[in-house]
Amino acid sequence: MTNLPPLVDEARLARYLAGQLPSPLPTTSLTATKVGLGHSNETFVIERKTEGGQAEEWILRRPPRGPLLPTAHDVGREYRLISGLINTSLPVPRPILFCADESVLGAPFYLMEKIPGIVVRSSVPEAFANPAGRAEMAEELIQILVRLHAVDWKAAGLETLGKPEGYLERQLKRWTGQLDKSRHRPLPELDTVSEWLKKNLPVSPPATIVHGDFRIDNVMYAPRPPARILAVVDWEMATLGDPLADLGYLLSNWREKGDPPPIFEQDLGHITEETGFPSRAEVAARYAELSGRAVENLKFYEVLAIWKLAILLEGNYVRYLAGTTDDPFYALLDKGVPALGRRALKLITDAE
Repeated sequence: MTNLPPLVDEARLARYLAGQLPSPLPTTSLTATKVGLGHSNETFVIERKTEGGQAEEWILRRPPRGPLLPTAHDVGREYRLISGLINTSLPVPRPILFCADESVLGAPFYLMEKIPGIVVRSSVPEAFANPAGRAEMAEELIQILVRLHAVDWKAAGLETLGKPEGYLERQLKRWTGQLDKSRHRPLPELDTVSEWLKKNLPVSPPATIVHGDFRIDNVMYAPRPPARILAVVDWEMATLGDPLADLGYLLSNWREKGDPPPIFEQDLGHITEETGFPSRAEVAARYAELSGRAVENLKFYEVLAIWKLAILLEGNYVRYLAGTTDDPFYALLDKGVPALGRRALKLITDAE
C-alpha cells in the first residue's frame, strides 16, 4: 500500500486544465493538496500559479481507488446536482467543469469553486466558542436543512436525480445488496437490523431532495459571527426521497452529554455535547416547527442512518483489505463496523 500512485497526477491535470481553463498568464506550477477525512470521495485543493505571482484555487472531487460498490462514488451525478442547485436559494459551491476522461486522473472528476469558509469537525472555532455562538450555529444548520427540503427540485431540473416514490423500500433493497456485495465476514448485528427495518417501514411524507450525509461537518460556515452557512458540500449520497432520512442522519451524529463514547473519536467527537447546542429532541422539534412537517418514527430513521453508514464503511474496509487504500482510519473498521451494528440494535431495543 505504500507504493500507491497519487490520486491526482499534477502534471497531467495541469496539461488538461491548460486546455480547458486557460490562464491569462503562463503558469509556473500546479499543486494538489488533499483535504478532509477522505473516507468517501476524495477531495483536493488545486492551486495553479502564474508567472505574475497570481494564484487560482479550486476544489477537485474524484472517487477513491477501487474496488468500488456499484453506483457508489458517482462524481458526475454530484456535479449535475450542484449544477442544478446553484440557481436556488441553497448555498452550494459553483461548479466549474466535469471530466469524464479517465486518462487524465484514472477516474472521472470535477472542479468547483473554493469557498472561503470553515468546516467544523473536531472543535468549534474560537469566534463561536460560547453558548450563544453554538446555539446560532445549530439554528443555522437546522434552517439550512429546512431550506434544502423546500427546494423545488423540478424547477431546478433535478427530476432525474431519483424516483420520488418508494424511497425507503429502495434504500433497503440497495443497501442490503451493498452489504451482500461487501460480505466477507459474519455481521449478525447488521443482518438483524436489516430485518427490523424491513418490518418497520413508515409511510414517507412527500419527496424532497435528500442530501444523504447531512451533518455539521458537511457544511461550511463563515469564519466570523453571526453564524452563516456559505455552502453545503459532499453531495455524493443525494437523491429524491424522504426528508426525514436527512433529519434521522443528522440526529444519529448529534451527541448529548451522557451518551456512550463515540465509536470513531476522530470524526465529530463531542462537539454537540457542548453548552449551547440543543438536544436531539430540540433539534427535531425546531425542524418540525420551521418546516411544518410532521416528525414521526425518528428512531427508524436514526437506525436506518447508522445501518447505512456501517454498510458504507464495510465497503471501505474491503478496499483496505484489498490494499487499495493506505488510510489508517480503515484499520479501525475491523471492530468499528460491528460496533455500529450494536449501536443500531441498542436504539431498536431502547425504543421497544
